[in-house]
Amino acid sequence: MSSQDKAVVQENTGKTGDKVFKFFAYAAGILILVALAAVALFLLFRAWPLIGGDQSANAATVESFTGGKAHNFWQYVGPLVFGTVLVAALALIIAFFIAVGIALFISHYAPKQVAVVLSSVVDLLAAIPSVIYGLWGGLILVPAIGPFWNWVATYLGWIPIFEGPAASPARTVATVAVVLAVMILPIITSVSRDIFQQAPRLQQEAALALGATKWEMIKLAVIPFGKSGVVSASMLGLGRALGETMAVLMILSPGLTYSVKLLQASQSQTIAANIAAQYPEANDLGVSTLIGTGLVLFIITFLVNFIARKITEKASV
Repeated sequence: MSSQDKAVVQENTGKTGDKVFKFFAYAAGILILVALAAVALFLLFRAWPLIGGDQSANAATVESFTGGKAHNFWQYVGPLVFGTVLVAALALIIAFFIAVGIALFISHYAPKQVAVVLSSVVDLLAAIPSVIYGLWGGLILVPAIGPFWNWVATYLGWIPIFEGPAASPARTVATVAVVLAVMILPIITSVSRDIFQQAPRLQQEAALALGATKWEMIKLAVIPFGKSGVVSASMLGLGRALGETMAVLMILSPGLTYSVKLLQASQSQTIAANIAAQYPEANDLGVSTLIGTGLVLFIITFLVNFIARKITEKASV
């Protein structure tokens, strides 16, 4: 075979490979859209008795779930949405700055051997099941953190969110937020660390050569480069906090109010934990009601991801 024929064969092989790769790439993209649509249709179909069914029966179901505190679906789901967003937002606030600090320490300050060990520990924490965090929170953290919440309520109780008396045991929104912060901390740290390590080396060396301190170099060359990635990591962690079930169910004393009193029990509940708590005893219409709340959570998660995408796009400009 001549060299020209070999070149033709290689070109044809390359085109075939491109077509195969393009097919699988398109298939993967379409598959995720199909999966998303399937979940949305499932939730909508199973929640339809709630949407288009007998509203008096729906009201009776909601009243049975809430002990008469709510009389329609929106009165029922409203406090659940508030509690879900409150707990997840608090967890993100607690975890964000700690996670970014750990990521910067691993990527720019820690000795190489220490950085390798810390990276392994962070990745290990990300793999721990949520039920283990729930057991740790319920058996260890709740008794241990009670005195601290009492101190906060005593000296900072003039701030509405810290108004006392602090619950004992401390099965409160504040305690759950701490546990969820620990859960999402390795996710944000791991992604942020990888982003910071990809910061252009030439820009970092140029900043140092111009007389910048290490912190100034990080502020000028590393953080701007990784800003969009850190935002994405934060939204990934927020998504897990919004949908967390077992840890919240095992720790939080539930309530159905619009309350920001973080140190008092029986104030709030999350959608996911409420579904898990109510599902075993729910009838068919009750299941539809719970799936309706799941549909609301699905929409909230979608909106969070959409907003995160817009923020990331602006941050990368």
